[in-house]
Amino acid sequence: MPDPHLEGPLAGMLVVALEQAVAAPYCSSRLADAGARVIKIERAEGDFARGYDKAANGESSYFVWINRGKESIELDLKMPQDLALLENMLAQADVFIQNLAPGATARLGIGSDALRERHPRLVTCDISGYGESGPLYRMKAYDLLVQAESGLIAVTGAPGDGVDALGRIGVSVCDINAGMNALIGIQQALMQRSRTGRGSGVKVSLFDSAAELMSVPYLQTRYGGKAPARVGLKHPSIAPYGAFTCADGRDIVISIQNEREWQDFCREVLHEPDLPQDPRACDNDSRVANRAWVDGKVAEVFASLSSADVIDRLTSAQTAYGSVNGVNDLIAHPQLRTRRMPVGNRVLEVPALPWCTEWEASEYRPVPRVNEHGPAIRAEFAGSAPRKRA
Repeated sequence: MPDPHLEGPLAGMLVVALEQAVAAPYCSSRLADAGARVIKIERAEGDFARGYDKAANGESSYFVWINRGKESIELDLKMPQDLALLENMLAQADVFIQNLAPGATARLGIGSDALRERHPRLVTCDISGYGESGPLYRMKAYDLLVQAESGLIAVTGAPGDGVDALGRIGVSVCDINAGMNALIGIQQALMQRSRTGRGSGVKVSLFDSAAELMSVPYLQTRYGGKAPARVGLKHPSIAPYGAFTCADGRDIVISIQNEREWQDFCREVLHEPDLPQDPRACDNDSRVANRAWVDGKVAEVFASLSSADVIDRLTSAQTAYGSVNGVNDLIAHPQLRTRRMPVGNRVLEVPALPWCTEWEASEYRPVPRVNEHGPAIRAEFAGSAPRKRA
């Protein structure tokens, strides 16, 4: 159980986030979860992710997911007094995160290099679409666009040619991964500061984050000479590994990782203990080369049995498996951990953090309204002249 008296590891740290959409807010929300004070800078109309939908108690599901526990202030950075207020905040901040268009903060005089010259202990994090150089660095970068540019969708989807065979990964994986990478970079920079006394700059791009996810297809293609094929709910390099339909219509994914598992599977599930001696199925390379035949063997057995009987056999063989579930199945899943989060006048149940710590609270902190904390923040910082942190 979490210790209710234990502060998070980032308690006492101030994070200023000039952010919008998903990647940067994802990162700053995890800093807030760890105890940091996060001040979110918004335009008068608010972060545009507030308008994506109204599914969460009248609020955007995207916004409430990654903006809990923050303070919100509306600033117009074209106004000298608001820019000066931001400067005052940054003079006392530990971390500055921004994901505006390339060059926007530099034009305002708050580029990361200039800020660290003025405030040497400051950790800055710039999140962009394509980095800060190269022929495409000014391109707009939203998640599906980066999935396309990086080749992620080329390895996702069903077999076949044409755009209809391609598939978008069903969540904003490029945004989320960039936010995670920014979080890792900031935490490492804070650890480095504890050793050296100086802050440093972290730069993360959605494209770099997606390209790193593509490392295995990249290596297979560049050095193996062949790009992995789209195989739907199959694995391009391992067989059998994929989804098969039972007699009652339930789909179950199985995974065979080594020859011992294959032998146990053939004996207990297929009731063909001699199958591993067949040249077409004697090792993984052979099974991949003869995937249609191998998968046909598995599909025939699954189609003759109820899902309960299949699961009994899989359990006996200690074969790894998972059901092909929908979102409602996830909501009712016995392994799902949730936490309560105030949103407006209701408390919603949302998935818990994927890590467990001694300091996590029993429920998330509320999601802010636009400029909810503006007057208090203005009063706190308006009178303080910018100063360098000791």
